Amino acid sequence: MDLRVALIGYGTGGSVFHAPLISSVPGMRLAAVVTGAPERQRAVRERYPEAEVLDTVDRLWGASGACDLVVVTAPNRQHVPLARTALTSGVPVVVDKPVAAAAADARSLAALSAVRGLPVFPFHNRRWDGDFQTARRLVSAGALGDVRRFESRFERWRPEVRESWKESTDPRDAGGILFDLGSHLIDQAIALFGRPERVYAEIDTRRAGATAPDDVFVALTHPGGTRSHLWMSATASHLGPRFRVIGGKAAYTVSGMDVQEEQLRAGLTPKDPGYGIPPTGSGGLLGTPGEEAPEPTAAGAYHDFYASVLRTLRDGAPPPVTLADAITGLEVIEAAARSARESAVVDLGDH
Repeated sequence: MDLRVALIGYGTGGSVFHAPLISSVPGMRLAAVVTGAPERQRAVRERYPEAEVLDTVDRLWGASGACDLVVVTAPNRQHVPLARTALTSGVPVVVDKPVAAAAADARSLAALSAVRGLPVFPFHNRRWDGDFQTARRLVSAGALGDVRRFESRFERWRPEVRESWKESTDPRDAGGILFDLGSHLIDQAIALFGRPERVYAEIDTRRAGATAPDDVFVALTHPGGTRSHLWMSATASHLGPRFRVIGGKAAYTVSGMDVQEEQLRAGLTPKDPGYGIPPTGSGGLLGTPGEEAPEPTAAGAYHDFYASVLRTLRDGAPPPVTLADAITGLEVIEAAARSARESAVVDLGDH
């Protein structure tokens, strides 16, 4: 019997990412979508006629046994309250990034998860970017030697401010680019090299009319001495390489963005031929000066996140992303904010 999934929210996160990915995984079924906007309700009915459309989240909790998994992709300030309600209703939950606006709130969610015996899955889909999968394989295989510096960028040229809760300075909204793109970059660094020991950051608001941070640099020092240098910006008029991973034996460099987001926005899904496959000639370079060779980029596979969630719930397999990693990511974000305020390196400590 298919795992019945209820999706809360049908904005960009729900319509572009979660719904197509859920519907592409054998053994999963998009059973319900919660959205109050009439135009979004119509869009759900047109694309997913088998899914029940609910106008309020209360109707979801009122339908006892209606779903086996809840996915929260509402605005950030609603993540923890909705996830807590799901757990107290006896249903495991996927929560979009960032899981919470504060590490303390995420830790309280972890405590409830433990008490209820139900998992919380942070949706850090960028672990399934093809270029990151390639970098991870090279690091794990020792192809680079000891990694000394990991450079990672999500840079965009968006000089005009768009009206959105993502531009909010209310701490409950977790607005700004550090929470948005930074959540992905920090999570990738944690996935590769573990919990950082020290954090340094420069946080700026550059665009005219902007109030939330839109240009950020974060430096992490990991156990063993590896340093992660992370850039996230909406003001980059020239884009740097996506990854530059420098090791004692060789370096790996790749530019451009993973194709999956663009494909999903265009209406493709993992069921379509060519999904996740990078364009010809878009791979990276591996080696040393004068001895570099092309390194093909792996196909991206965001749907593997949900396939792994299914294995966890059905077979008890390890989760695709742990809540502990998401909490560490939030602790890094908070340390970065303190570092920028104090112009100091912050010791992350142990928890």
